Amino acid sequence: MKTVEGWSSFAIEQCCDILDSMRVPVNAEDRNKRIGEIPYYGANGLQGYIDDFIFDEPLILVAEDGGCFDEFATRPIAYRVKGKSWVNNHAHVLRAKEAFCQDAIFYNLEHKDIQSFIVGGTRSKLNQVALRSITFTLPTSKTEQAKIAEILSTVDRAIEQTEALIAKQQRIKTGLMQDLLTGGIDEHGNLRSEQTHQFKDSPLGRIPVEWKATQIIKAASLQRGHDITAGELLDGPYPVVSSSGIIGWHREYTSNGPNVVVGRKGTIGNVHYLQEKFWAHDTSLYVTNFYGNDEKFFYYLFIHLDLARFGTKSGSPSLNRNDIHPIWIGLPISTEQSQIANILTECDRQTNSHCSNLAKVKRLKIALMQDLLTGKKRVTDLLDDTEAVVL
Repeated sequence: MKTVEGWSSFAIEQCCDILDSMRVPVNAEDRNKRIGEIPYYGANGLQGYIDDFIFDEPLILVAEDGGCFDEFATRPIAYRVKGKSWVNNHAHVLRAKEAFCQDAIFYNLEHKDIQSFIVGGTRSKLNQVALRSITFTLPTSKTEQAKIAEILSTVDRAIEQTEALIAKQQRIKTGLMQDLLTGGIDEHGNLRSEQTHQFKDSPLGRIPVEWKATQIIKAASLQRGHDITAGELLDGPYPVVSSSGIIGWHREYTSNGPNVVVGRKGTIGNVHYLQEKFWAHDTSLYVTNFYGNDEKFFYYLFIHLDLARFGTKSGSPSLNRNDIHPIWIGLPISTEQSQIANILTECDRQTNSHCSNLAKVKRLKIALMQDLLTGKKRVTDLLDDTEAVVL
């Protein structure tokens, strides 16, 4: 293969010290007796914590056995560690030699297809001989290697920050659902609590005095979905909604939206919200009457109730309407239901916005890796192009 000017092909043994001889495996039983604060790493990342360390430097770890070698495009086969660490014998340990940028080597390995180097059997393995011979191209200039790594590391930081925002938003939503679906909000928009508002006893426990205790059957009655043949799944404009989500399209519909669908078989308890007409699949339940209640409120309420726990556990797990209908719930008036639903919908909107941004940044990283790690676009050109990267 022709290399870019100023680039060369290198094998791992040329650019890395392999520190496998320093690894020490510790079985789970012994680790449980030695729990500490030092990260203990294996083939696919952190395995726990231990009371001592082997290494105290930045390193690259590559799975030796048990790695996700066939999922290289979506899951990394290599990862970075820094500081004090303990590595077991299921991960190769690499340190860049002086003439090479360690992060540049990492990015060349992170999503590399090395399946041709893997020894088959009951457990896929990358032995050290094969590891040493894996090759990739790099600039001969360590400075250019470092600039490539700097750009990709910046994108990684953006990914990590966005993932942290998503996790934070999900924690906020979880807390809000607990507060809103057990205490709600008063006429001033304040969350109710027993310290600030009046509550009363009910069959399901304490609820606000403004709420009524009722069974689901009296507030949102459910109906089993309808069977459909495989040949009909691509025939029509209406989505077919199963327990796992939309699985096809049909020429007829069983319900208008907005409505709520709950998984009955398969992914039991899974809840979907549909705004338009749809066909409810036989593996699902759908609401036939909300009795004037807010549909989106019940979508969030069903998620909060974790309906799967009410299903049958023996044989093939299932969730029938007779399992759901008797459940007692606290029900606010319809205007408060809508307010609660709107607050949680806004939480979802923000999470979806962060998820969309995350997908964009991940696509950007893939494009940059394709350009920068092949020399298709030189890093000096990219740094001069103010429109190339928006971070």
